[in-house]
Amino acid sequence: SAPTLPLLLPPLPTTTMDIILQTVTDLCPSSGAFFGYMGVAASLVFANLGASFGTAKSGVGLASMGIMKPELVMRNIVAVIMAGVLGIYGLIVSA
Repeated sequence: SAPTLPLLLPPLPTTTMDIILQTVTDLCPSSGAFFGYMGVAASLVFANLGASFGTAKSGVGLASMGIMKPELVMRNIVAVIMAGVLGIYGLIVSA
C-alpha cells in the first residue's frame, strides 16, 4: 500500500472560549481595524474639506453681496451657517 502523509491540522479547540475565539479570528482579519479607522479618517477629512470649501465660497458671495446690496447680508448668511453644519454632520456620521 502507498505510504500515508501526516496531516498538518491545527489542534482542535477544547473549551467553549477557544471555539469562540477561533470563530472570531476566522471572521475578523487583523487588518479590519486598520481599514475601519482609515474609513473614519477619510470621512472626517472629506466632510471638513467640503465644509471649508462651502464656507469659503459662500463667504466670498456674502462679501460680494455686502458691497452690492448691504441690506441683504443677514438673509444670505444662512449659506455660511449651513456649510458649518456640514462639517459637524460629517463629524457625527464618521464617529
